[in-house]
Amino acid sequence: MKKVLVLINPKSGMGGPYRYITAVQEAWDNDDHDIFFQFSQSAADGVAKVKRAIEYGIDIVLVVGGDGMVNTIGGALVGTDVSLGVLPAGSGNGFARHFKIPLQPAAAAEALLNGCTIPIDVGKANERLFFVTCSMAWDGALVETFEKYPFRGLVPYVLAGAQQLLEYKAEPFHVEIDGERLDFKHPLIFTVANLSQFGSDFLVAPDAKADSGDLELVAIEKNDMPMVLAQVHRFIEKTFHHHPLVTNRHFKKMTVRRTSDSPIQIDGEIYKTDKEINIEVLPNALNVIIPKTVE
Repeated sequence: MKKVLVLINPKSGMGGPYRYITAVQEAWDNDDHDIFFQFSQSAADGVAKVKRAIEYGIDIVLVVGGDGMVNTIGGALVGTDVSLGVLPAGSGNGFARHFKIPLQPAAAAEALLNGCTIPIDVGKANERLFFVTCSMAWDGALVETFEKYPFRGLVPYVLAGAQQLLEYKAEPFHVEIDGERLDFKHPLIFTVANLSQFGSDFLVAPDAKADSGDLELVAIEKNDMPMVLAQVHRFIEKTFHHHPLVTNRHFKKMTVRRTSDSPIQIDGEIYKTDKEINIEVLPNALNVIIPKTVE
């Protein structure tokens, strides 16, 4: 019998957390699973509860929350034998969307129950782990503006992006990427992707693989952005990251040196950091339950 901890962000999800509790009970409550439900009152509280569960011998942690909570709880599971399953209850759900986990509670619980467990790579930016994306230019700054909106979804994300497009002051980035030197004069987009999208189906690295053993840099200079956007068909075909004016590199280690210590975006959350950021991939560092349809 497998021990399963269901850790719930009580503030996530439309209609309250009990839809998710019911969904998990109906799908997972059988002779093969011993289920425990707990609420995560804060990031620190969630990590503490997961660590106690690991000591107790938990086999699976099902997270009910968005990418921020997935990052927090997943980080506590990195390097362990415990498997992470995600019932998406956030605004963007980039992690869940990448793995095609259904957004409805009952369908998600069923898909995870009948899914499979795979090891996936994890990104590390200085001392912070990330599973989806890490952004350092306008694509990171807009998240800070987005967090100020009283509602969530694609519309405020677009509005935040438009506002930051007017306010953001691009700065030079000096980069070493697997031994190669790259200089960016005024990068507008500078995202390191482990998975394919920011969330809300907003793709940044459409062909990213979770178990590739590397990370993917997608960067666009401010002056080149209009010409990239002009080729709309590339966005429809999901090939914009291969545009000649887009820097696209797969790598294992990268160092970014900036002129300021402006905040960066990690899995939808804003964090303060240093001028120099060291990024690396941790291959096969986290066990994740995904629907069998995306094997």
